[in-house]
Amino acid sequence: MNTILKGLNKETIKKISSLKNEPQWMLEFRLSAYQTFLKLKNPQWGPNLNDIDFNDFIYYSNHNLQEQKKWEDVPQNIRTQFEAIGVSELESKILSGANDQFDSQVVYHDLIEEFAKKGVLFCSMDEAITKYETIVKKYFGKLIPDSDNKYAALNSAVWSGGSFLYVPKGVVLEKPLQAYFKIGSKSLGQFERTLIVIEDNSEAHYMEGCTAPIYSEKNLHAAVVEIFIGNNSHFRYSTIQNWSNNVINLVTKRALVGKHSLMEWIDGNIGSGINMKYPTCILKGDYAKGRCVSIATSGKNMIQDTGAKMIHLGKHTKSEIISKTIVNEGGEANYRGLVKITKSATDAYAQVTCDSLILDNFSRSDTIPTEIIENNTSFIKHEAKVTDIDKEKKFFLNSRGVDDKQARLLSTLGFIKPFSDELPLEYSVEFNRLLKVLIK
Repeated sequence: MNTILKGLNKETIKKISSLKNEPQWMLEFRLSAYQTFLKLKNPQWGPNLNDIDFNDFIYYSNHNLQEQKKWEDVPQNIRTQFEAIGVSELESKILSGANDQFDSQVVYHDLIEEFAKKGVLFCSMDEAITKYETIVKKYFGKLIPDSDNKYAALNSAVWSGGSFLYVPKGVVLEKPLQAYFKIGSKSLGQFERTLIVIEDNSEAHYMEGCTAPIYSEKNLHAAVVEIFIGNNSHFRYSTIQNWSNNVINLVTKRALVGKHSLMEWIDGNIGSGINMKYPTCILKGDYAKGRCVSIATSGKNMIQDTGAKMIHLGKHTKSEIISKTIVNEGGEANYRGLVKITKSATDAYAQVTCDSLILDNFSRSDTIPTEIIENNTSFIKHEAKVTDIDKEKKFFLNSRGVDDKQARLLSTLGFIKPFSDELPLEYSVEFNRLLKVLIK
């Protein structure tokens, strides 16, 4: 029997925890976060979120499904929805492990034996709470406490599903791991929680995809991602979200980076009615590096408020933010970022590049940076540019027999090349396909 819990209150939270057979400390964590959520206000900047009625959403829907280790054991109707977006094909070609979530529940999980033998732990957060409780309890909510913002508190109260990844010291994963989150029900709220721990001298790549069909009712997606990276390690987190414009997407992502380590966010945002997301690196260790390459595309009835945050704490730290936004059909896409070089972060270097491509006379794009230097040995470089389709390039393409529509598309694909070059081939092809739908 499908369990559906609608409306936000203590009883809903207690029922979620009970259905998952969680330890008492997690129930207490949830209830405390709910009280924090009630006290916190919406962000005082960016899109207006005051019209959200939190009792309109479903906070848990399990479709009476069980997590499967074999793809063929997932029910056919669920498999068909994932296969329609190429998930199983990606898994078979390039992935070392996969974690697929439908609504509130992980329906499929797999990790190749080679990496399991190396001590890699990769499973749903629900499973991790019981199987790896000591590790989870050490890190859960420590980097993003429920007091961080209203939607981190909401996630902390009602989270369900998501991924847990632990990579031991000295382990290098040659192939990516993947999670895919699909909203399949109207009025659903999806609140996955992801916790990733990368120990010293290790390397891994995690890819995340998100999608939802179009409903007349709104869907709410409020995820939390916490990443802890040891010393001399490298971790990359790649995202392609393809939300429909009825989805409100409010995500908090943050990484704590150790000495001589590199954290990379590769962040692709297509669609959603409102999207607010600012992947963050806290460069704690000396010589730590943070990098975020993002693309946000906005069309009719869409607001993209995206960017990145780089907090420099250690000496000789470096950060780079490359932000690309494309607006069309009256859409709005803004870069909102923060670079803070603290007093202790001597000899730090930061670079921010923001490029916006506006495809009509009705759309809007703004760059809203905040940059703070608290010592006199560090340096920030900032570049921002707003352009339309280059008329000379368009004329050249037209003269070679390329019509206006194709010229527009080719110019746009060239504009996003710094982002698409960062993706594995299969993901790059899929991203370009999705972009063609937007660029009409």
